[in-house]
Amino acid sequence: MADLLGFVLSGLVSGALYALLATGLVLSYSASGLFNFAHGATAYLCALAFYELHSGFGWPAVPTAVLLVCVAAPALGWGLDRLMFRKLARVGETAQIVATIGLLVALPALGLWIVELLEDAGASVKPAENQFGLPGVGPSPARSWQLTDGVGIDSDQLITWVATAVVAVGLWILMRHTPLGLKLRAAVDDRSLVELRGLSADRLSSIAWMLSSGLAGLAGVLATPLLGLSAHDFTLFLFVSATAAVLGRFVSIPLAFAGGLGLGVLQNLVAGYANFAERITGFRTAVPFLILFAGLLLLTRRSRTAGTAAVDAPPVDYLAGRSRLRRWGPWAVAAVLLAAAFYTVTTPFWSGILAQGLALSLVFVSFTVVTGLGAMVSLAQATFVTGAALVAGLLMSHGWPFVAAAAVGTCAAAVLGALVALPALRLGGRSLALATLALAFLADQVLFQIGWLRNGDTGWSIPRPVFGPVDLNDDRAFGVALLVLVTAAVAALSALRGSPSGRAMLAVRSAPAAAMASGVSVVRTKLVLFTLSAGLAGFGGVMYASYNTRVTATDFTAMTGLIWLAVVVAAGLRRPQFAVVAGLVYALVPHLLSDYVTESVHLPVILFGLAGLALANDPDGYCAAVSVRVHRRRLAGGGSA
Repeated sequence: MADLLGFVLSGLVSGALYALLATGLVLSYSASGLFNFAHGATAYLCALAFYELHSGFGWPAVPTAVLLVCVAAPALGWGLDRLMFRKLARVGETAQIVATIGLLVALPALGLWIVELLEDAGASVKPAENQFGLPGVGPSPARSWQLTDGVGIDSDQLITWVATAVVAVGLWILMRHTPLGLKLRAAVDDRSLVELRGLSADRLSSIAWMLSSGLAGLAGVLATPLLGLSAHDFTLFLFVSATAAVLGRFVSIPLAFAGGLGLGVLQNLVAGYANFAERITGFRTAVPFLILFAGLLLLTRRSRTAGTAAVDAPPVDYLAGRSRLRRWGPWAVAAVLLAAAFYTVTTPFWSGILAQGLALSLVFVSFTVVTGLGAMVSLAQATFVTGAALVAGLLMSHGWPFVAAAAVGTCAAAVLGALVALPALRLGGRSLALATLALAFLADQVLFQIGWLRNGDTGWSIPRPVFGPVDLNDDRAFGVALLVLVTAAVAALSALRGSPSGRAMLAVRSAPAAAMASGVSVVRTKLVLFTLSAGLAGFGGVMYASYNTRVTATDFTAMTGLIWLAVVVAAGLRRPQFAVVAGLVYALVPHLLSDYVTESVHLPVILFGLAGLALANDPDGYCAAVSVRVHRRRLAGGGSA
């Protein structure tokens, strides 16, 4: 009995933090229609600020926490709403998801970079990243009390429970018994009717974002003794709390709050009593993601079949009708120049970097397939990359040749993609994105922990192949070979877009109901797209692992896939050649910044993440925006003439 009480009490601590984050998610989503993937990043930023101000600069704990939760975090929410979220509410759901994922990537890196700058300036900051056992709002060290034999609580846990209870009561009073709460609920039900009554829906949205950010800040400050300062752990905490938001169907604050508490207790009970899980590595930590996936399948409402004729209209193609030479000539010239550069102007170091970028381009092109053609946001591409590379490495260790092992690894990734897609395709938008992310975390924590597949921490060796006189151990030859493969992939996808099958895929993207009425199988088309994308990502993963000559189970985590998606969407998802640009940019920019700007590893991450901010103005990416601006200048020049 004492063990059960101990599990419940400790579970209520993490459950209280889940409840705070889930409540903030529901509040912001209800007011704006945006699911804020960066909610956990806001919590981490406040936790980092609390640690530095309290432990580094010596500020008292309670006033510092009040300042961050009541002033700094709401100000951050208000600023992001004015700069980004209002514009995102008017663009497509893909841009909405990826822009907030960009913030998820950028905000923790921004906080750590500021700490680095302060340290270089001589400020009394302390080492920040991945610190554990940190002091909280209460006494340090925490005071402990024994409730019964073997069951105790400490002051940090007590403060978390009290703060959560006060927030729960305060939110209930605000939403149910105040004029502001009535207006917020009205804006959720029908934004247009609220504006007809003379109320500012944008102002109500700003208030909701301020409240949501304040809740995230409170969760971050309270979680500092529990999670430390690991940005990865805070991100995982956010996605676990998303399970509670799903239980509340993204609209019910009380259900989300109760779901967060219950989830924390359930997680502890499984860890304590599920004896069968001892034989499954990683199962206990993966329980919330199993619940998240099941909750999305069971609780997400299916959208109505009827709809408008054009749900997702493509951007204007200003090169439509031009000759093939005009459309593809510049890209062909760029490819030839890049191939020549490997043997003329690049050093061995930069030849390797360019080869790395081309290998990643194969992976990035897979986003063009699943999201650009299929309008499905997959957050599991890194899983397909890891799965294919591990299978290929396993087969090579048994004497298989490179080509055969790469082919089987690619097929294994395609099959894994089909298995992921089958249960998740009935979902759409944010629900599909969360479902694929839940499965990616499950793969990281369970599938890729299987001993015979991962081969321990050393992983598998994947030597580069030799084809007769062509030795791909030379980075220059390997880069040219990858350039040929990337060109073939871009040409094949471009041909697919113009084929009858490609037109059917674009019809499913633009208007599924209209495509269904025309005899196109929406489910089969999406399944083909998802499987093709997974296979292409897997093939790219094998080639990238071959560039590194080794692969381990932790090389490409689910979090890595989030950064990849932000980089690709910022460049442009509609055309595969834009994904190639994204791959080269992703490989080159960190080294260029390190050589010419700063050695900080955080600045490239900040730039890649903040590129999502541009999606509010150019939802089709900066590559597509170039042709738009050139066309406008041409029109302006013709008009003035």
